Amino acid sequence: MTSLATFFDFLLVVLGFGFIIFIHELGHFLAARWAGIRVLAFAIGFGPPIFTYRKGLGLRRGSSEREYLRSINLATNTPTSAISPTEYRLNWLPLGGYVKMLGQDDLDPAAVSAAPDSYQKCKPWRRMVVISAGVVMNIILAAILFVIVFNTGLKTEPAAIGEVEPGSAAAITIASNAAQLGVTEPGLKTGDEIIELDGEKPNSFNDLVLATAMAERGKSVLFGVRRAGVAETLHFAVTPTENPLSKLLDIGVDPPRSTAIPKVKSQAQLEQAREILAKIGLAGVEPGMTLVRVGDQRAITGAEALTIAARASSGKPFEAEFADETRHVNVTLTPRPELQVDQARTGPGTVAVHRHLLGLTPVMKIAESTPAATEQGLQAGDVFARLGSVEFPSVTEGIPTIRESAGKKLDLVVVRKDASGARQLVPLTVSVSRDGRIGFIAGDTSDDDTLLALPPKQLASLTQKDSPRTPPAVGVIERPGSRVTMVNGTLVTNFTQLRERLIAATNDAAKAGTQASVSLSVQLPVPNSSPDSQPDSKPDSADKGTPASTTDNDATEQLTLTIPREDVRALHALSWASPVSTSLFALKETTLKGKGIADSLRMGLRETHRVMLTTYSTFARLFQGTVKVEHLKGPVGIAHLGTRVAERGLVWLLFFMAMISVNLAVINFLPLPIVDGGQFLFLLFEQIRGRPVPVQVQNFATIVGLVLIGSMFLLVTFHDVMGLFGR
Repeated sequence: MTSLATFFDFLLVVLGFGFIIFIHELGHFLAARWAGIRVLAFAIGFGPPIFTYRKGLGLRRGSSEREYLRSINLATNTPTSAISPTEYRLNWLPLGGYVKMLGQDDLDPAAVSAAPDSYQKCKPWRRMVVISAGVVMNIILAAILFVIVFNTGLKTEPAAIGEVEPGSAAAITIASNAAQLGVTEPGLKTGDEIIELDGEKPNSFNDLVLATAMAERGKSVLFGVRRAGVAETLHFAVTPTENPLSKLLDIGVDPPRSTAIPKVKSQAQLEQAREILAKIGLAGVEPGMTLVRVGDQRAITGAEALTIAARASSGKPFEAEFADETRHVNVTLTPRPELQVDQARTGPGTVAVHRHLLGLTPVMKIAESTPAATEQGLQAGDVFARLGSVEFPSVTEGIPTIRESAGKKLDLVVVRKDASGARQLVPLTVSVSRDGRIGFIAGDTSDDDTLLALPPKQLASLTQKDSPRTPPAVGVIERPGSRVTMVNGTLVTNFTQLRERLIAATNDAAKAGTQASVSLSVQLPVPNSSPDSQPDSKPDSADKGTPASTTDNDATEQLTLTIPREDVRALHALSWASPVSTSLFALKETTLKGKGIADSLRMGLRETHRVMLTTYSTFARLFQGTVKVEHLKGPVGIAHLGTRVAERGLVWLLFFMAMISVNLAVINFLPLPIVDGGQFLFLLFEQIRGRPVPVQVQNFATIVGLVLIGSMFLLVTFHDVMGLFGR
């Protein structure tokens, strides 16, 4: 049933795309008839015709051109019968369309005609109308579709802030009027409503995404924010940075989430969802349930209530209640401790967000493994003992190391528990994709271990404009793979306990505003540990009350960690996070709807104008490098994306088709010889100079245009196809 629905959605997209092309070519056709130019063919698609229709001959399988040619006077190139010169064609390849006029051939400028109703005999200004008519029709169609959409109502995400990624541009920017309004914390916050975006009122969260993705590199996007409890609008100038996954500029925010957990469609999905919910502490909660209470609060408007409750919890567990039509489920959630978040240099001119405690840094592991990584021998839970030449890398070290091997093989060693709980060193050689991925979601060992990577030599604060500083752990932790076992004589087995013990050990210093000294017991890695060494065969000792070790070893050092007062303050300022990600919940929705036909028309024209500007901006950002070729969509990508959009309903499909119609208009009017824009420039030259552009120049320009567009088509289609297979 699902595959049938997907096929039906795909068919709707194909039909819609064909209709957009039909309207474009209809513009050329009607304008050519108005200009008195003989039209030889009106075609949808390319390649051989499936069916054709010609007045006087009727419907045919294949072309009726031979029959028509037999009916004309070859000497004068004029018809001698009532058979129409125009053949209407439906061709095999539904990737475009064309109108063929007598004496006009974009691919062969020398193919001219002296007939009185030929393209060349028509005045240049009339031909300019003919050439631009397709683009005009696409813009008119888009405006009409947008009016229909906004008169019906389009459900979309509101222009508001959901989760904010720690350390992102949105998290660290300070409002220009924060001091006047008594706002002491930096950054956009969950629940903030965006009421102004670069001087315009945004309609949806998508406007925010486009504004940041289309921003010039290094240029800020201006936000006007309405925040609960703040009397006036907050003004932020946020500078987008490149997202390492999407490679687009963004500011690190998600759309707001509702209180509902989405329903699933099959029993298999239900069982999988139950397993995931139980794993994150929501045993008994089912897909389709709604969050109705957090602690004592029942007026819940969104999933962000969990985030707010966690921050106010001081680490103490709090209750949450979920309900559906038949039952209520109460769960107890234990907040997760936040680590420090700063910037670490990852290469010449590049930095990344780094999670740590006073420089004590967890080791990178595989949080989730995709099929691409699993096929290469990797598993969820694997801890990286070596990645290339880097031993026990942090996430900050590991990700750049993988990217440096893009398109190559990479040797690595992971630590993996076997069925008995013993840890094994597993050497592997994996292939890194050309965009620098192996196929896993990176996590770290902070939840279940105190295993350490080397601390970065310098860190820069995300929220303060101070110079890079040396974290306290530098010079203290000198061997990657070491493990903290005690803080001031108290056992620790994970970063939660490590944070608690460090805070407790520095309480007096925090109150006095002084530096602190803390004693660490650190278990050392086995010397010269390598995949060729005998793997550990001892069972995990964590259950016996002693810290588990990747390379169990009795060698322990007593180290002194000296913590400056600034780092003591930063340590004690750390808060708590919800163990339940808001991404579990369905997106909030608002309905964009005009107050009548006139208002819908205004919204439709505004959206048409916005999409046109965005399309032009996309080409500008391609040259600047903030938008990559792989972000563009060709026919395959459009069909795939359109099928996903169609799942949201007919109104969303109409909205998508309106955007495609505008994009087709813009692309067709680019100044390239084999599209309408290039032909328009040739005609403009002819209108001004009184003679056409020399055929040799037109031929050269046509070849260049074909190479450019053909290369772009192949490249975009390649990325579309690779994207379908989860490259």
